[in-house]
Amino acid sequence: MARRSGRRPGNPDTRQAILSAAREAFAERGFDHASIRAIATSAGVDPALIHHYFGTKDGLFMATIDIPIDPQELLPQVVAGGLDGVGERLVRTFLRVWDSPAGTAGVALFRSAMNNEWTARLLREFMETQVLRRATGMLEIDPAEAPLRSSLVATQMAGMVLVRYILRLEPLASAPADVVVAAVGPTVQRYLAGDLAGLADRR
Repeated sequence: MARRSGRRPGNPDTRQAILSAAREAFAERGFDHASIRAIATSAGVDPALIHHYFGTKDGLFMATIDIPIDPQELLPQVVAGGLDGVGERLVRTFLRVWDSPAGTAGVALFRSAMNNEWTARLLREFMETQVLRRATGMLEIDPAEAPLRSSLVATQMAGMVLVRYILRLEPLASAPADVVVAAVGPTVQRYLAGDLAGLADRR
């Protein structure tokens, strides 16, 4: 259906029009290459209206993915203290969020991403740009190593969601947080700060 020409007034449909255009832009072009101006043009609104509703580009992206987890609030807790002990802090924070009511929305998003390519693209952008890139930047990990290290961490986190929260495979599904942290934390620590075979060759 063709979009109406001209600028949309500030009506109840405006916010949804912006979100629809933003989801399409972020999924097709990625977070880095989707511009506020292009999204505004697609939605038929003035760019200033996007800033009015969502503040920043990051705020708009978080609204499109619709998950009640804000990495900007959680990551400082994880990276406090630097690389020393970061694996344990990351797993503990992850479990605290996913074991809370917010985790229900996260599970729904993960399920949707497994069956819907558009949602999968948005979730991938969320993980890459809002979580992993920010975390490795805060930890001052070598930029040449960061993509591999962060993607390895993602295998642990995604696997945790699948096994503990979706498949509910026991005994992991009901294991106390301290048990999971003790088991998984060292692996995440090695991925972020340890010696990875073949990493020097990739550089």
